[in-house]
Amino acid sequence: MDYQQYLDAYFVQPQPPPRFAFESLNAITLFFEAFAEAVAFYREVLGEPAYSEGAYTRGWRIGSGWLTLLKGRKGNPDNVEVAIFMQSPAEADRLWQAMVAAGAQPGVVTDTLMYEPVHLCPVTDPLGTQLLIIARREIDT
Repeated sequence: MDYQQYLDAYFVQPQPPPRFAFESLNAITLFFEAFAEAVAFYREVLGEPAYSEGAYTRGWRIGSGWLTLLKGRKGNPDNVEVAIFMQSPAEADRLWQAMVAAGAQPGVVTDTLMYEPVHLCPVTDPLGTQLLIIARREIDT
């Protein structure tokens, strides 16, 4: 299916109007019972956190938003998928490879349509959190 066929098949026309004046959705906070292990994994991949508050808050600048890790009371985030948008498919592959090298479980890298043409690089961090590394790609003509 090409991109126009995809748009015609899955997008409501006309688009429903938004109910609020959103700017973007570009930050996430994850709560980990295994906080030290989570920080160690993300530090290995992303480097030192750009934000550190007390013993149980760490944050990394991700584009225009933040990935924040907090100490959780019970369990680790395992019923969520965190989308991380990259500037290019090559950068998506590079982050995916770094996460796998640091102990993440690799998923199948693919080019597909998900709202638009994308390059998807799924991984699951060592604590069970699903991450979807995404880069926009050129529209197939």
